[in-house]
Amino acid sequence: MARRKKVYEGKAKILYEGPEPGTFVQYFKDDATAYNAEKRDVIEGKGVLNNRLSEFFMKGLAEIGVPTHFLKRLNMREQLIRQVEMIPLEVVVRNIAAGSISQRLGIAEGTALPRPIIEFYLKDDALGDPLVSEEHIAAFGWATQQDMDDMVALALRVNDFLSGCMLGVGIRLVDFKIEIGRIWDGDYHRLVVADEISPDSCRLWDIESGQKLDKDVFRRDLGSLADAYTEVARRLGVLPSNVTHAAKPTLIN
Repeated sequence: MARRKKVYEGKAKILYEGPEPGTFVQYFKDDATAYNAEKRDVIEGKGVLNNRLSEFFMKGLAEIGVPTHFLKRLNMREQLIRQVEMIPLEVVVRNIAAGSISQRLGIAEGTALPRPIIEFYLKDDALGDPLVSEEHIAAFGWATQQDMDDMVALALRVNDFLSGCMLGVGIRLVDFKIEIGRIWDGDYHRLVVADEISPDSCRLWDIESGQKLDKDVFRRDLGSLADAYTEVARRLGVLPSNVTHAAKPTLIN
């Protein structure tokens, strides 16, 4: 087999050149990181679960007309995606106060927000992914005002979809992060949801117990991250109901 060319490696994924021009193969690693990669571990099976969960969410978004970079799943750890020009921003949608917004604004964790709040963060690990305003984004040319308006619209549609998915299986969508890229057609472009959507990029709480089912389990040493992600996948029907641990998951095709 010919050796594939690595295009990019991040904390949780690797991108390889795809089989056709304009495509990448996205590989999901088992690495877990927190606090800007100051805390690290390898969680066996995490990449498999995130691959399947991201596939589930991306396909669901496509069905309701939200464009994404996802093309198809290739195997247990890889998916074929469109090559896009990534906007260097993380778009965070918050429904419930948790994490940094609680710390910044002194709002008790678990407080329902009056409406979904959308925040932009500059994607720069060296700076700790700082919160930025629309004024910063426009001034430094990271995105146009039209792009920002479109990103907000996309983020709210993703929020509606994910909230409904999670509510149906007894999980509260507290907040989530998406990344967005541009696909060009001549001088014109459209924005698509890119990167991944998984428990790595969402805060998910069990509605009845408040149990955390996301990366906060790893951040705060609350138990097994593999078990938490497996529970999300099981409830959404990505895993058979009799699977209890993600070390060597058996996934539904």
